Amino acid sequence: MFRRRRYPVIETERLFLRLPDMRDYEEWAKLRRASSDFLEPWEPVRSYDYLTRKSFRYRVAWSRNAVTARRALPLVLIRRSDGALLGGLTMDNMQAGVAQSCTVGYWMGEEFARQGYMFEALTAAVDYAFTVLDLSRIQAGCLPENTPSRALLEKAGFKYEGVAQSYLQIAGRWRNHVLYANLRNDRRGRVDV
Repeated sequence: MFRRRRYPVIETERLFLRLPDMRDYEEWAKLRRASSDFLEPWEPVRSYDYLTRKSFRYRVAWSRNAVTARRALPLVLIRRSDGALLGGLTMDNMQAGVAQSCTVGYWMGEEFARQGYMFEALTAAVDYAFTVLDLSRIQAGCLPENTPSRALLEKAGFKYEGVAQSYLQIAGRWRNHVLYANLRNDRRGRVDV
């Protein structure tokens, strides 16, 4: 008898965070198109086929493989009240062993921005990473001028750690990023400096 594999679903007051599914394609592509001017200054240049069904099918397969291999947890944000897809959040570059860390990135459709949804999603994802995935450190980086993202990270308990020179290629240019981290409370090391 074959058992269907269960993938994580994180629930908050207003959201479900779950892996993308092919049924999300139309709504995801529509939201990404409608929000392109809003998102492009903060993201890498996308390939010509980024919004195609074929590319999304690859994204869905990669998501399931990444979760199974414990390399990443790519999630879409679904509003509980009406099932609307609002954005995405990915915990990636998961490291086991002595590091027990990951990197988090996120995006929100323009029409849903600044309504507290990403704060709700991020805090739930951080809690899930610390309690279920047993991670100790979650890192995030954003462009220095991305004031809303910096405020979100700080409100969600991330602490500023410094600047990474030419950290990521954003909008076609290598850009410096400010780095933040959230550390699991029971695993914080002593500082003897």
